[in-house]
Amino acid sequence: MTNSAKGSANFRVPVLSNAEDLINSVDTFIFDCDGVIWKGETLIDGVPETLDMLRSRGKSLVFMTNNSTKSRKQYRKKFEALGLTVQEEEIFPSSFAAAAYLKSIDFPQEKKVYVIGGEGILQELELCGIKGIGGPVGAVVVGFDQFINFYKIQYGTLCIRENPGCLFIATNCDAVGHFTDAQEWAGGGSMVGAIKGSTQKEPLVLGKPSTFMMDHVSKKFETDKSKICMVGDRLDTDILFGINSGCKTLLVLSGVTTLSMLQSPENDIQPDFYTEKVSNLLTQNDTDV
Repeated sequence: MTNSAKGSANFRVPVLSNAEDLINSVDTFIFDCDGVIWKGETLIDGVPETLDMLRSRGKSLVFMTNNSTKSRKQYRKKFEALGLTVQEEEIFPSSFAAAAYLKSIDFPQEKKVYVIGGEGILQELELCGIKGIGGPVGAVVVGFDQFINFYKIQYGTLCIRENPGCLFIATNCDAVGHFTDAQEWAGGGSMVGAIKGSTQKEPLVLGKPSTFMMDHVSKKFETDKSKICMVGDRLDTDILFGINSGCKTLLVLSGVTTLSMLQSPENDIQPDFYTEKVSNLLTQNDTDV
């Protein structure tokens, strides 16, 4: 049973002391990427050995990120550049979530999508047979866009206001992103907030903590959600995503969340376990080999 412990200021999240028990209890591990697998363009120590160990024990691995700037193909190239062998089918960025959702609702072929975001979203839409702007607009998809400007905000606003039934979709609402390991950057939530403010409408959010991606993964890998462990560095996206989905949750302190943030009386999002970094999943037997 996943322990959300919401509203319990006195609850203390246990440190991961027995990785073996956790590994044996699940079939699939879902990893957030930035702050868990890498920081910016730097691989976090111990990640290759940890992933190799989990694969050798027959575990399915999934890599899920709210960063919509890249497609699955582009993310696979990033994994390769960092020395990791990962298949496109194991990668689930929020750019793919937006495309998969529109495909799942049989988005009308005669309608187009206006994208405020990176080319990753456009590539994933194209792979699903959904066309970008150039006709009647049936959806506006908003993700992180480093080239956001007033024209894009105004055009997206008009699309939503002037086209009856036009969907407003957000890949994520992250306040900040870690696109380098030097500092935090304004995240996709700032772009989504601009459109929310001008349209006075709430978006359909498909990235974490929305459970859409978990439903997709659970079905694809034919895995019960109780046999999945979500590993992430953010409480309000990764861990809440796991809690909302009924999964086990492991917080790593190698990214956004610090121990003081986790233990703050103001925090009501509690993972099942926490640990310093993902390589702490390696047991003594694994490190002796």
